[in-house]
Amino acid sequence: MRIAIIGAGLAGLTVAYELRDSGHEVDVYEATDRLGGKLFTVPFEAGPTDMGAEAFMARRTDAVDFFTELGLGDSLVEPSGLGSLVYVDGRLEPLPRAGIMGIPATSEPVAHLVSAETAARIDAEGEQPGFEWEPGQDVNVGTLVRQRYGDEVVDNVVTSLLGGVYSCAADDLGVRATIPQLAAEFDRLAADGPVHLSRAVANLERARKELPTGQGAVFNAFREGYQEVYELLAEKSGADIYVDAFISGVERLKPLHGNKDHGEGFTLKGGERDEDGKDIVYDRVVLAVPAPTASLLLKQIAPEASARLSSVKLANSAVVGMRFATDEGLPQNSGILVAAGEEGVRAKAFTLSSRKWPHLAERGGALVRASFGRFGDDVALRASEDDLVDWALDDLEAITGFDGREAGLEEIYVQRWFGGIPRYDETHLATVADVATALPEDIAVVGAWVGGVGVPAVIAQARAAAQQLR
Repeated sequence: MRIAIIGAGLAGLTVAYELRDSGHEVDVYEATDRLGGKLFTVPFEAGPTDMGAEAFMARRTDAVDFFTELGLGDSLVEPSGLGSLVYVDGRLEPLPRAGIMGIPATSEPVAHLVSAETAARIDAEGEQPGFEWEPGQDVNVGTLVRQRYGDEVVDNVVTSLLGGVYSCAADDLGVRATIPQLAAEFDRLAADGPVHLSRAVANLERARKELPTGQGAVFNAFREGYQEVYELLAEKSGADIYVDAFISGVERLKPLHGNKDHGEGFTLKGGERDEDGKDIVYDRVVLAVPAPTASLLLKQIAPEASARLSSVKLANSAVVGMRFATDEGLPQNSGILVAAGEEGVRAKAFTLSSRKWPHLAERGGALVRASFGRFGDDVALRASEDDLVDWALDDLEAITGFDGREAGLEEIYVQRWFGGIPRYDETHLATVADVATALPEDIAVVGAWVGGVGVPAVIAQARAAAQQLR
């Protein structure tokens, strides 16, 4: 069997790797001039530096096992453990460690970030009438938390945390799509009647405290960056990989016996040709591309899935990586989140990478990443590189007092992520389920929009899809 994989990001390369000893011929097509997709390690003079994802959830032991299988176990590094800050109302405050994605069970962890009135409202939530919840449903995160706790919790805390992960405000995200453990607790509580947010969060916190200790760091990174992963996946896959290979369409050959889901294979517009100059025919096609691109490629071969998928929207963002000669004056913290609506500040977050990761601190100086853009914000599209760098330096100084220009700006890299992350709103999971139902069995889709955000989720879903192709 011959299989085409369109997209050489983490999902596509994982599928190719999983098919390495299947006996199938595998071709991978990548529209850009490099591998890795949203994983991108750039060659700073001081050492490889990630400008996309920089870490993964190490408590996902399936991901750790996968990287160990690849031979990368010795490359995994742990963070320093320094806490993060949030910039709210023009001041820096500790980011709460309690709660679930910033949603507290009581006012105590967020009292320094909200008014006394909001604190009282949080503590009284359990005494108010609960809200109705249908098991399996999803609702908007921002709407729910605003209704139960008020605006300050959403704007000052929840959006800051979720925005750093999903490049979206809480008002653009679904509970089940982004905080599935909270939705699952709502499902459980709903069996006894109306649900309370504070009780659900308290139950999850209690369960977390009961977990065995000694599990190691929550997050890991790679000593030489994510290039270690995507380059090794490509090498070990044994697949033929074509870069700068833009696939503009997928066509199904004549159906067999009138069955629209089975035919004599597929050809790719822009794909390779055989020795006779004819388009190569593939038995299976894997789409490892963003949702809008998948929608376009499915238009002729799976129109119902294509139409359903067209509703998925993407968030644009930009990352400015900066290396300074000295770290003197930089806060002893791993990162800074910016509350929604902070006037005069354009950045949404700063990762103080050389504080967060000891292996980066060993290089000397300071490494800082500034992040810009949430869903609906076109800053990544319209701002020039010079503007992004200036805003990053200005905001860093305004927030922390660290003058990057005076500290000696030695290296800069600006990376724009156009459509980097899907908007996981309250309809997203239903959309993915509908697409899966509408897909022919000889077409597979993989990627963050299918399996969820985060490296472990992408890998797990891609591996499962590959098993269906073997």
